[in-house]
Amino acid sequence: MRHTAIPHASAQTRDAETVPPRLYLPEDVAAVLGCSTWWVKDRARRRLIPFTRVGRAYRFTGEHLAEIIRMHEARPVVPGRPAVTAAVPKMNAPRRTSPPAEPPSTSRLRARPPRRARQDQFGTAA
Repeated sequence: MRHTAIPHASAQTRDAETVPPRLYLPEDVAAVLGCSTWWVKDRARRRLIPFTRVGRAYRFTGEHLAEIIRMHEARPVVPGRPAVTAAVPKMNAPRRTSPPAEPPSTSRLRARPPRRARQDQFGTAA
């Protein structure tokens, strides 16, 4: 007797949960957002926007697109309240654990004279 644990690929499934989400290309996301494909790929590469990786390609679900829009949303400022912006986590930001050891020096910096002025000092003719 033969029992299969995994249904055949041609078998129809009635559960809506088994249908995989639609994956959008970076070109599709760029068209919806009104930006360049390069921007979408660059932000995904730097992990600043959510994405799914299929092989070496970036793919985006509808939920990813909605989250990207929410991340870059700007709210109007209500008088009397401080402005609220979406908090975007900074990645690889150095954290200070203690204050600096000494205050910065207050010595004045002097600009050096331009190169032309220095050549005139030596009396060279070109």
